Amino acid sequence: MRAATLPDPVCGGGEPPDIATDLAARYADMRARTVALAAPLSPEDAQLQSMPEASPAKWHLAHTTWFFSRFVLGDAPGEMPARWDFLFNSYYVGAGERHERAHRGLVSRPALADVLAWRDAIDARMLERLAAGGFTPHQLDLLLLGVHHEQQHQELLLTDIKHALWCNPLQPAYDPGCTIERAHLGRADDADAPAGAPGGWITCGERIVDIGAPPWPGAGFAYDNESPRHRVLLGAHAIALRPVDNAGYAAFVADGGYATPALWLSDGWDLAQREGWRRPLYWHEDGAREFTLAGWSERDPEAPVRHLSHYEADAFARWSGARLPTEYEWEHASPRLAGIGQAWEWTSSAHAPYPGFRPLPGTLGEYNGKFMSGQLVLRGGSCATPAGHARSSYRNFFAPHARWQFSGLRLARDTD
Repeated sequence: MRAATLPDPVCGGGEPPDIATDLAARYADMRARTVALAAPLSPEDAQLQSMPEASPAKWHLAHTTWFFSRFVLGDAPGEMPARWDFLFNSYYVGAGERHERAHRGLVSRPALADVLAWRDAIDARMLERLAAGGFTPHQLDLLLLGVHHEQQHQELLLTDIKHALWCNPLQPAYDPGCTIERAHLGRADDADAPAGAPGGWITCGERIVDIGAPPWPGAGFAYDNESPRHRVLLGAHAIALRPVDNAGYAAFVADGGYATPALWLSDGWDLAQREGWRRPLYWHEDGAREFTLAGWSERDPEAPVRHLSHYEADAFARWSGARLPTEYEWEHASPRLAGIGQAWEWTSSAHAPYPGFRPLPGTLGEYNGKFMSGQLVLRGGSCATPAGHARSSYRNFFAPHARWQFSGLRLARDTD
């Protein structure tokens, strides 16, 4: 699987007349997929919040609907059901007061059925206005942003419910027939190796490269933190053709990687000792199985390792005599990398603004910019990332302790 660069419709200024029709179909398909992802869950499942960083499935269903109601349809808080604006805002301070994130699992009411009915009502209004040509070009831009926003929450719905069910002493499956974690385990063979990549490494001499995406609207869709496109000096380096697999990471575990402080960043070592980390999240202590959305499964030694924190990824890289790539090295190499889209890949880069960064105007400027502190960038995509959502310039970001995402790594090293 290669890095994807999806040419999204551009909704601002001089767009062809069928843009709204295309967006209507894309909107309807995306909204139906979210409901389908929640379908295996009981109302009790959909209420679970297993840790402050995660959210209940019911909240994801409601919050993504709130986004379209508030930002695209322009509904005022008083036009929503009572207090729902307060309950289902996430972190948009400019949109008003919000329910505390860590307590989302306490919101037993409204019921799941009420949330789903609200989704249907908002969808009907959205599609009716699209069919009537009732949105301005700016509103169509916001609609497209909302589609990508909900795709992010589709992945979060899966990662959050996986963690919640794993925390259950019975450790039930999200869906025993779920193939999401098995659907992208195809491995590139040697024929995929590009010229100049002996031993599974892609080499790059020192050079200046273009990084990032043009500001949106105005080109294919990209979040504001992906722009502006700018020039970066890369030092001579090599980057692994393939991500680290389960077998490679198991060797690190067997060699005492979790008991060797010299391999770890100080705060990562302290956290690992405090929380008793001895293996990746969801690996069974029997050394052979891992917990998946389909329940306990035999671990595929050749599949990319997943559910690592940045601390674990960095420690593995040190143990390997290598390092994590910068996000610039990753993006430059992305058209030639194998295994993209199987696990988000940690980089060594902080989630910081590009030179000349400008957030989206208004409240939506809070989307990415205010999280440019204490976060590290991941690149690529995962088995849970919706098709067409990822692209080479995409900058995902999480705090370095995060393990419940489908996050892994590939190695890099300096060359002379």
